[in-house]
Amino acid sequence: MHNKVIRQILSIRGMGQVISVSVALIIMSLIFGIINPSFFSADNTTNLLRQVVPIMIIGMGQSFVLITGGIDLSIGSVAGMSCMISATLMTAAGMNPWMASIITIIACIGLGLVNGLLVSKTKLPAFIATLGTMIIARGIAQLVNGNLNTDGIPESANGFKDLFYYGSTLGLYNPIWIGIILFLVFTFILSKTRTGRHTYAIGSNYEAAKLSGVNVVLAETKVYVFSAFLAGIVGLMLTAQSGMGTMNAGTSYELNAVAASVIGGVSTMGGQGLLFGTVIGAFIWGVLNNGLQFAGAPLALRNLVIGIVVIISVLIDRIARSGKVDLKKWFKKA
Repeated sequence: MHNKVIRQILSIRGMGQVISVSVALIIMSLIFGIINPSFFSADNTTNLLRQVVPIMIIGMGQSFVLITGGIDLSIGSVAGMSCMISATLMTAAGMNPWMASIITIIACIGLGLVNGLLVSKTKLPAFIATLGTMIIARGIAQLVNGNLNTDGIPESANGFKDLFYYGSTLGLYNPIWIGIILFLVFTFILSKTRTGRHTYAIGSNYEAAKLSGVNVVLAETKVYVFSAFLAGIVGLMLTAQSGMGTMNAGTSYELNAVAASVIGGVSTMGGQGLLFGTVIGAFIWGVLNNGLQFAGAPLALRNLVIGIVVIISVLIDRIARSGKVDLKKWFKKA
């Protein structure tokens, strides 16, 4: 009975907003294309995809956490830590790029495990726990190379750079393929596995999930590990893109991840959301940034517009979840 209820939650929650934002994305793209036809050029499309993929990946991790009713403020700093650790291992330590990548991801997972245990075991509020680890991760990023950006990674890392940024396969840049593979894997986890069902159950009703036999400590810890793992992958992409480790890499990525998630219909109140919606939300973020830039809008205006979109998305979610306005009935009438 418990699993049946959760499957019903999976099938309906968040789908309405996913459809809405998908339509909004198409309309926005057409408008920007009319304003400046170069918006649809091959070069700009490639540039847009490269901007969106890291936000999409890190947003998927944030979505898992948000669905449980938590938040992960550390992911931008974890991405920066990943960038600095991987680059330092390749430069100062002269380590093989692939071994450096593995060690980096293990370090990121370790920080995600700390986040998960702080939230699930000690019952520390997610905002406070991940705020602390956000500062810690940024401190690690600054310390690993003596508070300096690294030198350029060696030529032996060209394969690493090709995989995570510059290379292409079947006409698509490799980061896009990485994003697609991660999306398929984590969508399967969220929609088809016990871990996914427990993630929704915790966000829908924590006490009910606990009473029904869900191992809430394990399930809640997993989502923070997923989030840190995905942030670590983004950090490797940043290393490959810049060809070095930069201490401020990943700055504000946690905010962009939240924006992509909530725009795509992931509820900040927990229990609702689809990763496909997060992908669409990331594209809306990217299209707004890119399209307004093509229209000549300054950075301040772009940030203002995206901020307003995020607030509206959260307000719609709050109104729908409060039951004061039946959005399904409203759309049927419309």
